[in-house]
Amino acid sequence: MSNTRDLLDVTLASPRETDLFGRTIGTVLRGGNVLTLIGELGAGKTALVRGIVAGLGGSTSAVSSPTFMLMHEYQGRLSLIHLDLYRLHQPAEAEAIGLSACFSGETATAIEWADRFPELLPADRLDIELIHRTRTTRMARLKARGTEARSLLMRIRKARYSRGRRSRSPQSGGRASGKVSGR
Repeated sequence: MSNTRDLLDVTLASPRETDLFGRTIGTVLRGGNVLTLIGELGAGKTALVRGIVAGLGGSTSAVSSPTFMLMHEYQGRLSLIHLDLYRLHQPAEAEAIGLSACFSGETATAIEWADRFPELLPADRLDIELIHRTRTTRMARLKARGTEARSLLMRIRKARYSRGRRSRSPQSGGRASGKVSGR
């Protein structure tokens, strides 16, 4: 059973907002956090990971979809393992690439197409579903599954709130981007 503290919907009205949201996640990510990235082709999963890597302080120039390589590792203030399960057909294939070994307390993990093999995922994870709204707009629906994921979701909320307050300050002359609902 879910409640509103386990859920967060964020409207991302542009690729820039997807990047900024990823950066927010990256700034609060901790070792052992697992992100599952779910969405159609072109939904923005890799773009979100690029922002996460930037938020971790890593170089975004090498961030690409690991569709053909299956796995990339990026360095920042902590390592991020980025996997793509799209081309895999059997759970044994996911195990053969070392999926379960990626869930360590020292690295964070982001898994594209994680919904293909839910039985192989850790119970404690943050599911991020990216849903097309328009050609450029996405809805990011976050669902915390477990204590660590709930803590991560709370840190994301706080970081978004802090960023929103800064971007609305008189010095910036702007308003916060990305509409959020506690859903």
